[in-house]
Order: sequence, then structure tokens, then C-alpha cells
Amino acid sequence: MQREEESERSVDDLLSDVDRLTDGEADAAGEESAARTDDSDSESSNRFRGRLGGLFSPRVFLVALLLSVLAVVAGGAVPLLGFFGRLVGLFVVGFLVGVVGSERRYTEIGLAGALASGLGFVLSTLTAAFFPFAVRLLAEYGVAIAGVGAGVGAIAALVGHYVGRDLRDGLTREL
Repeated sequence: MQREEESERSVDDLLSDVDRLTDGEADAAGEESAARTDDSDSESSNRFRGRLGGLFSPRVFLVALLLSVLAVVAGGAVPLLGFFGRLVGLFVVGFLVGVVGSERRYTEIGLAGALASGLGFVLSTLTAAFFPFAVRLLAEYGVAIAGVGAGVGAIAALVGHYVGRDLRDGLTREL
């Protein structure tokens, strides 16, 4: 019986720590009240959005993803450049978002660049080789191909965003 009391105390201590960390969102004893109003739910939802808002913006991500896909397609369409043209396109998208935007958006730009480039690598594998061979190649190594494409695309977009933010900082800084 003593073990059960110790485990209950540790759970109560854990819940009180969670309550202290979340500024009173949870009850101190760990019991949630049965009757919650819509106002308290919307307050906690707004509080959550406020905390998450600085970390990730879905709207910026969708715009960056659209621009990244367009950059991968346009960069890949340049004869003799193909792969490097895609990376240059992702760099330019990251650069433009860094120069134009007033806030850091590394998460959105990196994720958009990774998705667009990973998809571009997989689709280019399908179109660059004899189709039955390409399907077999993707079946065996598709995850690796997409992973390399996503990694390289994320790096290109992030470096572009960093350079764009640095240029913006240099242009807007007082002398």
C-alpha cells in the first residue's frame, strides 16, 4: 500500500509541476473540472496559438512551398543545369523571403525547400531513366533518393534565407 501512495504523490507532484509551468492551466490536484465553458476553451486555444505563432506560420509555409515548387520546376527546366538549377531556384526563394520578410522563417523555408526538392528528386528519377528500371530503382532506393533531395534542398533554401536576412540586416542597420 505504501508503494501506491508514493506513486500517487509523485503523480500529484508531476501535475503540480505541470500546473506551475503552464501558468495555472491545469488543476493543482490533477483533476479537471467537469464543466468547462467555451470561453475557457477558446482562451487556451488562443494561448496555444500565441505560443506556437512565433515558431511556425502555416501561411508563410504554404507560400514558401508554392514558390519552392515553382523554383524547382523552373530551375530544372534550364538546359544543362537541371539539378543545380533546382538548387539555385531554392536558394533564390529562401533569399527573397529573407530579404522581404521582417521575421526569421527558417522552419518554414527549410521545410518547404526539403519537400519541394525531395519531390523533385523522386520525379526526376522517374523521368530520367527507362521507366521499368526507374520504378525498380525507386522501389529499392526511393526513400534514400528522396532523403538526399530533401536534405540538399533544405540546405540550399536555408543558406539562401540566411544570406537574405543578413543582407536585409546590413541594409536596414544605422551607420
